[in-house]
Amino acid sequence: MAASSTNKRTWSTYKCATESAAGVGLGFVLSNVDNIVCIDLDHCRNRITGQLVPWAAAIVRDAGATYVEVSPSGEGLHIFGYADVRQGRRIRRPDGTAVEIYGTGRYITMTGRRHGKSPSILADVSALVAALTSGCQTQEA
Repeated sequence: MAASSTNKRTWSTYKCATESAAGVGLGFVLSNVDNIVCIDLDHCRNRITGQLVPWAAAIVRDAGATYVEVSPSGEGLHIFGYADVRQGRRIRRPDGTAVEIYGTGRYITMTGRRHGKSPSILADVSALVAALTSGCQTQEA
């Protein structure tokens, strides 16, 4: 059976996934049972220097002490934390870039490449999610 971000029967544990030869790499399924969310920042990081554009640096700062990793492209970040997000959001920024926020029904590819000195724990990012989604031009994703 093919894997699905919405079918629990296709999910496995971390241990089983690391021992499997199926697929390419590891990921995490965002579901409605644990309130883990991912804030996806695309095209915000210089893949050579690791330097962030100012808007992304501000979001990472506002996320606080939570796990942040470099996305598979090397040009983005995934910020993980806890918040109640039942419907994904895509927030368009004035410069044409977007911030995406997901809490359920998504598979996020994991790299294990921690950004900077981010901790290996998850923090409550509810205030950040509220700040990002209030008064912004958002689309359901």
